Amino acid sequence: MDSLADKAILSGADNRPPMLEKDMYDSWKSRMELYMLNRQHGRMILESVKHAEVIQTDCDVKATNIILQAMQGTSLTKQERECKLYD
Repeated sequence: MDSLADKAILSGADNRPPMLEKDMYDSWKSRMELYMLNRQHGRMILESVKHAEVIQTDCDVKATNIILQAMQGTSLTKQERECKLYD
């Protein structure tokens, strides 16, 4: 017997909730923007949401560079380097 999760996986991406339909996205986007703007510090919240991906990507690149600089000059194998990354 299939569980609800199995049925959801089998149904595929075409059977999604109506709020996630592409033609409904713009109305939800405008609703969320209005909600954020009506909160205390609304402009700051809205700007942080709009630029969050850029900030996260920049932080990921900086973290990777720090790790790579720390590992320069080591004679570790690729597998040993990967193990050290996750320790």
